Amino acid sequence: MSRTYHFKTGARTSRALGMTLSLCVGLFASSSWAFSLDDVAAKAEKLAAEDYTAPQSNLPPVFRNMAFADYQQLRFRGDKALWHDAPTPFEVQFYHQGMHFNVPVRINEITAKGVEKVRYNPDMFEFGKVEIEPAALENLGFAGFKVLYPLNKADKADELMTLLGASYFRVIGKDQVYGLSARGLAIDTALPSGEEFPRFREFWIERPEADRRNLVIYALLDSPRATGAYRMVVTPGKDSTVDVKARVFLREPVEKLGIGALTSMYLFGANQPSDLLNYRPQLHDSEGLAIHTGADEWIWRPLNNPKRLAISSYAVENPRGFGLLQRTRDFNRYEDLDDRYELRPSGWVEPKGDWGKGRVELIEIPTPDETNDNIVAFWVPEQQPEPGEPLDFEYRLHFTLDEPALHDQQLAWVSQTRLSAGDVKQSNLIRQPDGSTALIVDFVGPTLAELPADAPVTTRVSIGENAELVENNLRHNPVTDGWRLTLRLKVRDPKRPVELRAALVEGEKTLSETWSYQIPTNE
Repeated sequence: MSRTYHFKTGARTSRALGMTLSLCVGLFASSSWAFSLDDVAAKAEKLAAEDYTAPQSNLPPVFRNMAFADYQQLRFRGDKALWHDAPTPFEVQFYHQGMHFNVPVRINEITAKGVEKVRYNPDMFEFGKVEIEPAALENLGFAGFKVLYPLNKADKADELMTLLGASYFRVIGKDQVYGLSARGLAIDTALPSGEEFPRFREFWIERPEADRRNLVIYALLDSPRATGAYRMVVTPGKDSTVDVKARVFLREPVEKLGIGALTSMYLFGANQPSDLLNYRPQLHDSEGLAIHTGADEWIWRPLNNPKRLAISSYAVENPRGFGLLQRTRDFNRYEDLDDRYELRPSGWVEPKGDWGKGRVELIEIPTPDETNDNIVAFWVPEQQPEPGEPLDFEYRLHFTLDEPALHDQQLAWVSQTRLSAGDVKQSNLIRQPDGSTALIVDFVGPTLAELPADAPVTTRVSIGENAELVENNLRHNPVTDGWRLTLRLKVRDPKRPVELRAALVEGEKTLSETWSYQIPTNE
């Protein structure tokens, strides 16, 4: 992450000359007008110097008071898609305004001729059984858009990316279904003062050439205390990626600035079974936070659905990556034919360049059901820019079903964490609960599979002061060719969380990632 200062006179002159030369070349050699992040950043910088103007809703009551089931009936007509008949594999469809999507966003297309606004027309949509008077359709706009691409079959356009609401966007790859979301920026998340939700107020979509296999999208972000310019290059594939380059300006200081933000859902799972009888063993879009630190440590933190707000921080300098992962890919661990949680992608943030000192923060919010996104993770820089000072950062977002490919193959990783009541085996072989809590952690990976069952593998375990460790048992797991760790502990104060960390070692050699877990409070 770099902090950039712009000197008005010289920078403006050189930039103008550069744009002139680029424009001349672009008109003859490219299908797109010369347009860059600097153009959007100039708008963001100008906005940041002005007082914030809150967007005003333009929705008539029939749309403003619409139920979700009715909003779902507002369908875009596929034959009206942007580039539907153009020689490109990409198409763009648009979302209608309605419900809380009550402020239009401006959407522009960049072509060889210049930049042109995509204009709303009610003929682009089918309204189903919703009765709407023609007058209610006047002066409306788009709430957002989606990008289509033949991900799975050459003759069928599938949804690749959707951008709808605030600064949220979702992306999938081949054989994936939508799950977690990414965000342009998070501000003061989980603070008593309340969270601020920046929104993408304007987009520019670059028309791709026929042989181009990625799509360039620019976005202008705005909020009461921040503005920003974003360039997103979306590349579809088995693992779809988004290369993000951004420049953010603050109007006023903020307490917490979240970069590379991911939002997901965790209701229950193996480490926190459902309180109610449920045929689904696990229900989550993501099951853990993974971090690759600048010091080359790998950390795995299984997620919780706590009974009260929980915030965990990991101090990291120059992170190499972090993300919310869905490591479990077996259907029988979810048993959900409708929502297919085993096909929901993991989201991995790969920083470009050095981001400096800061922390990865994980926020877990109580939720009674799967309709709420209750998990948030992002990077918080130690030093934030002063108002008006630009903050530049770049990263690549990966959306994947292949979590081991993200990981260091020389280190084992955690395949599952299971929670159980602790017990002791009596002389009659009956297991007797003893009031303790047990955690069963399975480590797997190629390096463990190569070790003999009697290899001198041991553990490095630490536990917070709110618990007493009464058992630390490690044994070879012949089913997985890995090792299973059982930790049994007695919690001193159930109203306080318990922090634990563990890793596998052989002598001085670290064999695994660090398993980091928090037993949440029981009330």
